[in-house]
Amino acid sequence: MEKVLFNGKIIDRGKASFSFDDRSMYFGDGVYEVIRVYSGHPYKLEMHLQRLQRSADELDIPYSIKEKQSLKKRVSELIDTNELTHDGYVYIQLSRGAAARDHLYERHIEPFIFAFTKEMEKPTAQQEQGIAVYLTEDIRWLRCDIKTVNLLGNVLAKRQAADHDCSEAVQHRGDTVTEGSSSNLFIVKDGQLITHPADNLILNGITRQVVIDLAEKQGLPVSITPFSTDELLEADEAFITSTINEITPITEWRGTKHGMLKIGAVTKQLQAELQADIERTRTGE
Repeated sequence: MEKVLFNGKIIDRGKASFSFDDRSMYFGDGVYEVIRVYSGHPYKLEMHLQRLQRSADELDIPYSIKEKQSLKKRVSELIDTNELTHDGYVYIQLSRGAAARDHLYERHIEPFIFAFTKEMEKPTAQQEQGIAVYLTEDIRWLRCDIKTVNLLGNVLAKRQAADHDCSEAVQHRGDTVTEGSSSNLFIVKDGQLITHPADNLILNGITRQVVIDLAEKQGLPVSITPFSTDELLEADEAFITSTINEITPITEWRGTKHGMLKIGAVTKQLQAELQADIERTRTGE
C-alpha cells in the first residue's frame, strides 16, 4: 500500500485522516511545494524547502529550520519507501492547523504537514512540439509570491484555457504580462531572454531560477523586467517553465489576441542545458 508522510510519520495512505476543522479547508490557509523526482532523486529539494519556509513565514505559520531539516530527511525516506525509482514528484502541504472556524487565527494552533508521492511520465510531446496558451486577465490577489494552497484564480484561468483547447493560461494585469496559471513565462527578443521580476505579482518558480542561472552561465543576455502583451506577441520565442513541465515552448497565443510562434534556438539551447542539469540529479551528482 502507498505510504504518505503524515505529521512527521510515514503511514499507510488509507490510515491518514484530516481534521474537519483544518484551516486549509476553510480558508485555504496553508502553503505547499511540488518537488520533481528523477530516477528516485529529488530535484532542487533544498530550494523547494527554503521556499516553503519563506511561504510559511509570510503567512505567519510557525515552521522552524529544525523542522525543515527533518522534513528533508523524511521526503527522501518517503521516496524510498514508495519505491519511486523512476520519474515522479512529491507534494508537500503545510497547513496552519485545525481550530474552530474563525477568520481570526490564534498563534497557538499546531501546524499540520503531509506529503505524498506520485509517478509521472516526462511530458516529451509538449516539450518537443510546443503548446497553445490562452491570454486572460490576472484576477488573483496581490501576494502571488507566496505559494499558498488558495489557488482559485489560477484554477479558473486554467479552466478558461482548457475551454479554448489550450494547455495553459498566460495572465496579464492590464497590459503587463505576469505568468501562467501554473508556470512562469519567458520570451526571447533579438537573442535576449526576458521574464517578469520576482515581485509580489508572480511566484518565483524554482525552474525559473534554474533557467535564469543556466542562461547566465551560457552567456545569454537576461532582462528581468515587466513586458507588455504587445511585446509578448512580437517575441521571437516564448516558453513556460515549471516543476512539472520543465521548459515547454509556446507555439500559439489565443484569447484577447492571437499569434503563432516557432520553437527557436534559445529555447532549444536552454532545454538542453536544463536536461543536462537534470541528468546530474539522476546520477546522484
